[in-house]
Amino acid sequence: MNEETVLLREFGTEMDAQFALVVLESNGIPARVIADTAGGALPSMAMSYPVRLFVHPSDAALARELLDTPADPANSDDDE
Repeated sequence: MNEETVLLREFGTEMDAQFALVVLESNGIPARVIADTAGGALPSMAMSYPVRLFVHPSDAALARELLDTPADPANSDDDE
């Protein structure tokens, strides 16, 4: 991600941010998670310094839509 990025979301845990990152990247949207948690050694620091998810400005609207849209259980393969 060499060009300008925008803050898309802030999370209370790095795991939540990484999950959102996977959702975006699996839909072709490059993203980056930045956490001030001492390399994961102090995850409680996320309470004071939220974990941040960044995307390219041109991808922000679609990224928000993807993260805000609930999964459709009707399309689940579990029904087979």
